[in-house]
Amino acid sequence: MEEPVIAAKQPAVLELEAGTHYWCRCGRSKQQPFCDGSHKGTSFTPMEFTTTEKKTVALCQCKHTKNPPFCDGTHKSL
Repeated sequence: MEEPVIAAKQPAVLELEAGTHYWCRCGRSKQQPFCDGSHKGTSFTPMEFTTTEKKTVALCQCKHTKNPPFCDGTHKSL
């Protein structure tokens, strides 16, 4: 099984508008933490998630979280 690229060892803390978002699982996207299609040719696919209201979130960029797409602090042990 392929391992994702660690894009960063800290979360991306962002204020997201309500709507559908696509979190990068492979770590290759140049638009971190969101998918830009760079996973093509790999076994990875983006993760679709929805926010129902405008809110601040901490999205994982190390790609090893146990609570995707949200940061759970796993990056501290990598």
